[in-house]
Amino acid sequence: MPMPTLLPNNGSVWEARLERASAYALYLHVPFCAQKCAYCDFSSWPTLRDDPLMAAYAEALAQQVDEAESLGLLEGAETGYIGGGTPTLLGAESLGLLTRRASALGLSELSCEANPDSLSDPVLASLVDGGATRVSIGVQSLDDAELRELGRLHDSETAIDRVGAAVSSGLDVSCDLMCATPRQTDESWTSTLDKILMPGIGHVSVYPLMIEEGTAFERRYGDDDCEWNSDEVQALRMEMSQAKLEGHGFNRYEVASSALAEKECKHNIAYWTGQPYLGLGTKASSMLTLKGYLRLCGTCGSLPDPPEGASRARLTVLNASQEIAADASLSALRFAAEFLDPAQAAAEDLMLGARLSAGLDPGLVSHARGLLPGLDACLESLVSEGFLSVSSGARDSFRPTEKGWLLGNELYGRLWELAPGEVVSPGE
Repeated sequence: MPMPTLLPNNGSVWEARLERASAYALYLHVPFCAQKCAYCDFSSWPTLRDDPLMAAYAEALAQQVDEAESLGLLEGAETGYIGGGTPTLLGAESLGLLTRRASALGLSELSCEANPDSLSDPVLASLVDGGATRVSIGVQSLDDAELRELGRLHDSETAIDRVGAAVSSGLDVSCDLMCATPRQTDESWTSTLDKILMPGIGHVSVYPLMIEEGTAFERRYGDDDCEWNSDEVQALRMEMSQAKLEGHGFNRYEVASSALAEKECKHNIAYWTGQPYLGLGTKASSMLTLKGYLRLCGTCGSLPDPPEGASRARLTVLNASQEIAADASLSALRFAAEFLDPAQAAAEDLMLGARLSAGLDPGLVSHARGLLPGLDACLESLVSEGFLSVSSGARDSFRPTEKGWLLGNELYGRLWELAPGEVVSPGE
């Protein structure tokens, strides 16, 4: 089943996205965790459950949403995502505050990440009562030895119990799993997949373990030849998960995500289809059109003037969580910024769109052709080399093949290489 399209397939739609002055999607980053996992390089830090910083930080983010809405930056926003870190560590009151404030925007979808050990019944109730529609649970594995090796606080019994409670709450439930990890075998991976596919689960994301710089795993395994994490093992486990999920009616709509019909994550699709988004919270990222960026500049005087010809701005919040809690105003935020011109934005959208099973939107290809002279030759080469296929009888309809899925970094890199010049990063 093809992924549902968010907008009609024509070049003018993609061009219009460069003119939108508000964000389609809102992301709120909660950097607190009960414990840092061994593989994690995200912006998150161990925090005591009774640390008053968490409540102050949640209140600050809610105020920033208020201010962003007053600036028109969230006009017509459709999706929201509360991520981390571990948002459920905030507890029912503070998480409920964030959920209510985000859902008040009239979003069609509001997701929240959760860990099983902090997804209590009161926290679940706060999500439901606050207007959330989805919960994404970091299960990772249902083998206790694997969970301990990963540094997870929950065990398999707790994970199954909390996933079941989430299903019973009426929320759409997604589960995250990790493959090619220490101690994992083909048999244990099959067992995890079998156990997680309980009634009520509508979405599953599967990620091969990446040993990232600065993590406990990098210190532990960085110099080793980890056969359990080889490219071949990663590919095998991803193929195993795809076969299992497809056998239960799940459609892989994005390189790492599969869903039952109508259960795709709209927020994640927005990222892959060039929709502007606003990220609030420490280390949160935004992607805004030039018009949206200028609207934010009116309040955030620290932002640099955009270079001539810029059409897209990418921002990362630099303020620490303590700074945000102490001063919730948008004007107090500091950002790292980079700017893309229309051709670079088109190349970026092609790269991101290649993650989707629906492939490159014909409207995007038509739009990009006028900006990237080498596009047709690149697409022809990617088809001949087996990374993309062409839909029969459809103009400009290119989809990733199995090779394109498994060697995605090469596919994405080839498309990004079409971008002319260097992305402008003021201050570097």
